[in-house]
Amino acid sequence: MTKLTGVTHRKVQVPSNKERTAFLFMRLSGVFLLFLAVNHVLVQHVVNSVHDLDIQFVTERWSSVTIKGIDLLLLYFALIHGINGLRNILEDYVHSQKTMRVINVIMAVFLVISLIFATVAIVTFNPES
Repeated sequence: MTKLTGVTHRKVQVPSNKERTAFLFMRLSGVFLLFLAVNHVLVQHVVNSVHDLDIQFVTERWSSVTIKGIDLLLLYFALIHGINGLRNILEDYVHSQKTMRVINVIMAVFLVISLIFATVAIVTFNPES
């Protein structure tokens, strides 16, 4: 019979705070997206006929700052939620830390550029120009 005479140390990898924040964001943004997307589908496709969807409908809808804000929230949550989901999937298959870092930078740049262009397009929307 062997006798244990010491303390065994084991290193445990604790997920970073960034990963915990990303995890919580996915859960919360999923809930917000559910309400925002259902509202969008109801207003655009159920309450209003598909035949009414033209530039005049969009102009009337986006004349309200509130509607622009809701559409921007939907856009922001959907883009960030989607990019974060893609990042989670890629982390399962890409094992190189360096490659994953490069992919994260590329996705972050894509996300920022997309959000900037989409925000400018919605905020400065003017059908007469």
